[in-house]
Amino acid sequence: MLKMARDGIVPDVQGAIGPMKQIEEMRGQGFPIAYVGDVVGTGSSRKSATNSVLWFFGDDVPYVPNKRAGGFCFGSKIAPIFYNTMEDAGALPIEFDVSNINMGDVIDVYPYAGKVCKHDSDEVITTFEMKTPVLLDEVRAGGRIPLIIGRGLTSKARAELGLPEFDLFKTPDQPAESTKGYTLAQKMVGKACGVAGVRPGTYCEPKMTTVV
Repeated sequence: MLKMARDGIVPDVQGAIGPMKQIEEMRGQGFPIAYVGDVVGTGSSRKSATNSVLWFFGDDVPYVPNKRAGGFCFGSKIAPIFYNTMEDAGALPIEFDVSNINMGDVIDVYPYAGKVCKHDSDEVITTFEMKTPVLLDEVRAGGRIPLIIGRGLTSKARAELGLPEFDLFKTPDQPAESTKGYTLAQKMVGKACGVAGVRPGTYCEPKMTTVV
């Protein structure tokens, strides 16, 4: 990773080993290190791409060897599938203009305020909006999949106890209601989710059972 020299990047061995020493020096400052780029994740749709990034910038997972989670990934544009796999890993991927951020800069990111400032300063470098309102819940849960499982277990447990739906979890934004019918494909997906149909942009969770 990053084995070819470029502005701000000094690989240990040109074309063979990335900037391991440089990363360790930055880690010595005591701040988390973010992976930042103009266009990030293109051609890297496999989970191994996320694993490779988080191996150097993520956090150890307790009792799980050879795997890391969490971490920060910022880019002017993050490829959609790479973005999703970062979500699954519990990372915080955010799209914002990175043109004024350079290698080695120390920045403060305010997820709720939607702004990035120079460290210990009120000087705003750029602003942003979260792609989805559930992103921070995913980070807290350690990933999108643990959040989905935990949210589902909570819902089933409350239903079994006769309690109302829990509103603690954020819910994804859904497209506006429409009076148009559904295509066959939309009906097929809808049937798997227990609804009449699913339109483009709709968040849905297919109902699954396990056969032992």
